[in-house]
Amino acid sequence: MPKTNPTILVTGGAGFIGSNFVPFFCRVHSEYQVLCLDKLTYAGNLDNLKECTDMPNYSFVQGDICDQALVEHLFAQHDIKGIIHFAAESHVDNSISGPRAFVETNIVGTFNLLQAAYQHWMEAPNKVRAGYESCRFHHISTDEVYGSLGAEGFFSETTPYAPNSPYSASKASSDFLVRAYHHTYGLNTTTSNCSNNYGPKQHCEKLIPKTIERCLKEEPIPIYGQGQNVRDWLYVGDHCNAIDLIFHKGKSGETYNVGGHNELDNLTLVKKVCAILDEKKPRANGAKYEDLITFVTDRAGHDFRYAIAPDKVTSELGWHPAETFSTGIIKTIDWYLP
Repeated sequence: MPKTNPTILVTGGAGFIGSNFVPFFCRVHSEYQVLCLDKLTYAGNLDNLKECTDMPNYSFVQGDICDQALVEHLFAQHDIKGIIHFAAESHVDNSISGPRAFVETNIVGTFNLLQAAYQHWMEAPNKVRAGYESCRFHHISTDEVYGSLGAEGFFSETTPYAPNSPYSASKASSDFLVRAYHHTYGLNTTTSNCSNNYGPKQHCEKLIPKTIERCLKEEPIPIYGQGQNVRDWLYVGDHCNAIDLIFHKGKSGETYNVGGHNELDNLTLVKKVCAILDEKKPRANGAKYEDLITFVTDRAGHDFRYAIAPDKVTSELGWHPAETFSTGIIKTIDWYLP
């Protein structure tokens, strides 16, 4: 019988980061069959994966990671040899108004995947099945699990968890489940906690695409509070490269923080986007896009600042971002322009 390439399951592959990762991963790793699983909620879009249609090592299944029977069926049918787990509810505002979906997807869904991986790859705690020694579960998480920073300092892999929203609490829970499956059962896991991603294919509910959309429609651009909340921005392509490195070269049981070293407060960020659009697509009336900025009531429990120190992924795995914010934001805006 001819040897078949191992199948890697990528969950949430039709979402923002996943749909940037899947085409990249299929191109650079022809030695894998890549099975993309996505529920196709409002945040998932198959059009974002159209470049994969003719790739011989790509296939897609519509389904929910909360469906335990489906997850177990996929492991059995495809003999899954690795997982890269993006699937998550991720919008903080939605977690405030409807937290149950975050508990179900981010916690229960992650548990289903971990349990299926354990049952398929291992005979008993700390006893791997023959032929499954290199199987790995990589979990993508967020810097929001660490809570909020003041004006100085950075999150590191040893920063205590202090989640402040239902979203970040659900992601913290999923991180701890991944940790528990490694320490209790010996499952080969890695976790990455990233800062705010930006780039092509992001849903318009997020700040940068929402700003671009509102500018092009000449509609008010909402900013929470006075726009002083600070985020560290990471270009999605750089994040994809980091995930690939961690999945293949990271140490089992370890966490790696991935950040862009691009700190901006929300008001400054929005003004930068507006200024670029002033040059690329000026308003017909000659006015500036930043005139559309409108301050709205602040989000409940709004964390002041996030910033990541990516020293570990840089020193141990050799990762460096290829994009600065200045280059990445141009690529992002160009993708959204008609």
